[in-house]
Order: sequence, then C-alpha cells, then structure tokens
Amino acid sequence: MRFTRPPARRAGPAQPEAASVLRRSPLLFGFLITLGAIGAVATGLMLYGLRSIIFSVFLAMFATVGLDPLVRWFQRRGMRRGWAITTVILLIIAVLVGIIWVVVPLIAKQISFLATAVPQEIAALRSQGWFDSTNDATNGVLGQVVGWISQQAQDPATWATIGNGLVGFGLSVLNAVTTGFFIAILTIYFIASYDATKQAAYRLVRRSRRARFESYAERILQNFGKYLSGMVVLAFFNATYSLILLLATGVPGAFLIALAAFFITLIPLIGTVLTTAVMSVLAFIHSPVSGVVVLVLMLVYMQVEAYILTPRVMGKAVQVPGSVVLISALAGSTLFGLPGALVAIPISAGIILIIKEIVMPRKDRT
Repeated sequence: MRFTRPPARRAGPAQPEAASVLRRSPLLFGFLITLGAIGAVATGLMLYGLRSIIFSVFLAMFATVGLDPLVRWFQRRGMRRGWAITTVILLIIAVLVGIIWVVVPLIAKQISFLATAVPQEIAALRSQGWFDSTNDATNGVLGQVVGWISQQAQDPATWATIGNGLVGFGLSVLNAVTTGFFIAILTIYFIASYDATKQAAYRLVRRSRRARFESYAERILQNFGKYLSGMVVLAFFNATYSLILLLATGVPGAFLIALAAFFITLIPLIGTVLTTAVMSVLAFIHSPVSGVVVLVLMLVYMQVEAYILTPRVMGKAVQVPGSVVLISALAGSTLFGLPGALVAIPISAGIILIIKEIVMPRKDRT
C-alpha cells in the first residue's frame, strides 16, 4: 500500500496584520491612526512648550564637554580626577559670585550711562564743522545713519534686547539670570557625573561593538571639548583686547561692549567681524580719531587671531569650514537667537568629526 504525499501548498504572500484589521474593521483602523496622530501632535506640543528647558540642558551638556579639557589639564598637573572636578566646580561658583557682585551692577550702570552718553556724543558729533560737509557729500546718508543710532539709543526696547536676552531690563534680566543659574547648576551636576554617565551610555551598546564605539566616542568628545574650550579662550582674548582698546580711546560703555563682544565672538569667522564693525561705529561717534584707531587696531588683531592665536589655541581641534559656519550660525540664530548660533556651530563641528572619524574611514575600507 503506497502512501502518496499530499501536494504542497504554494506559499502565497503573507497578509500583513494591518491589512486584516483594515478589512475586518476599517473604523477601528482609522481610530488607531487618529490616536497615533493625536499622540504625535501632543508630543510635539509638549516638546515645544519645554523648548527653553531642553535648550538649557543642551547648553549645560555643551558646557560640560567644553570644561572637560580643563579638568584634564588639572589632571596633567598632578591632580586626581576628583580634585580636578572639585577645582573646576569651585571656579564655576566663583564666576557666579563674581557675576552677582560685580558684573550685574556694572552692566546696569553701563546701560544707564550709555542711554544718556550716546545721544550726547551724537550731538557733539553733529556740532563739528566737518559733519555738515560730509553729510552733504553723502546726500544726507550720514545724517540719517547717525539719527537712527540716536533714536535707537534712546529707545528702552533697544536696551532690553541687547545680547538677545543676556542683558536687559526687568523680567528680561531676571529670566536671563535664572536661566544662567539653571545652566550653571546643571553643568556642575554633569561635570561631577561625567565619567559615570559616559560609561552608562556605553553599556547601552552591544558588547561586540562597545570597544570600538567607545574609542570613537572618546576621540570625538575630546576634539569637541577642545573646540569649545578653544572658542571660549579666543573670545576671552578678544573681549579683553576690546576692553583695553575702548578704555584707551575713551569710548563710553567699554565694559558692556566688551561683554557683548565676548558672546558674539564665540561665533567663529563672523563674530570678530561683527564686533569690529560695531566697535568702530561707536568709537567713530565718540571721535573720528578714536574710530580710525579702533578700526585699524581691530583689523590688526583679526590678523593676529587668524594666523597666531587660532592655530595655537585650537591645536588639533576640528576646523569648521567657513561656509558651514555661516549656514550654522544663520540656522541657529533663526531658531533660538544668539544662543542658537553658538550651539549650532559646535553641533556642526561634531557632525564633521563623525564624518571624518567614522564615515570616511568606513568608505575607504570598502
């Protein structure tokens, strides 16, 4: 007796579960899709409402990565990791105390002084003999520019928006100070748990790829930290030089202008150009001789910064192309103002590092 094997069924295309649900109950399928869309919209609205907190956390993370080279510098000088972290935290606290007791009162005095000094300087400029002839030669353009500066200087809304929330009046100042302290406290916590956080994040990677991932991540974070700390050092040099130059030429509001220059020059390539232009205009209003001196000496400093300071300070940190700097600064400032421009450029530097350290070597091996 022969047993015949039943003919094998041809494997047809598997029907997906979504299709079966759609056939059995289109109403249920549409209800699930609607719930998913509502959940996505609610999540987006929640993230948008928390955008300031999320952005502050990102700033604290960037500050932590930027301060890590300082911790390593103390370690190379013989300090243990714990003592190096404690020293950096004490430095942050000292900076906060200095801002409360010195910087904030000085900024308030400088703002009130500039609000009255700039119109007086413009009035003195108009009374000089060469102004009318120069204004006639430019078909009234010089007078319009000077008049606009005088109008803006006397408008309280202008001073409330100086520094894009970093310097302002009333609630703007309170909001900026509160956000700054929140970022500083977060930075202290992040620095104290930096190594533990990194090791916990590395454990999320599969064991077979963990060592390679950790090697790449450490190199990227170190170069990223060098880039951030280098930009802060260059901005400090620029602000110090600007302060000395403005004080020497007698330009009013030198400290406030130098403080604004510190934050603006954190944007590479275009930051120094912007501060040079603003400083030259303000110095020219004070005195034409002061304007020429400030412009010439700032142009000299720009060359020194480009060919001497930047190569020495940045070292082996990644260099961001000029086109990427402009695009990143424009996109970041459009979304979050000046802080957005400052954060967007380091993000671009990190992306460039990932491309150089991971993508390009992988392409070369294939």
